[in-house]
Amino acid sequence: MNHTSQCIAVVLATLLLSACGVETVTTAATVAKLQAKQAEEAQQQKAQIMQQLDQAQQQAEAQRQAMDAAAK
Repeated sequence: MNHTSQCIAVVLATLLLSACGVETVTTAATVAKLQAKQAEEAQQQKAQIMQQLDQAQQQAEAQRQAMDAAAK
């Protein structure tokens, strides 16, 4: 193989490997965005559940007070 052929082979190999790197970086970025979105949705669900628990506690307390008042 002459020098020009070797240079072309090295350049082609470099381009192929760098293309794989770009795909890997793009995939990693996409995965990171999806994980961030899932984390945000999980936080929203947690907030909704906490709100529902608070409402259930308030209702239970109101029922307890109503029963106490009726028992007197």
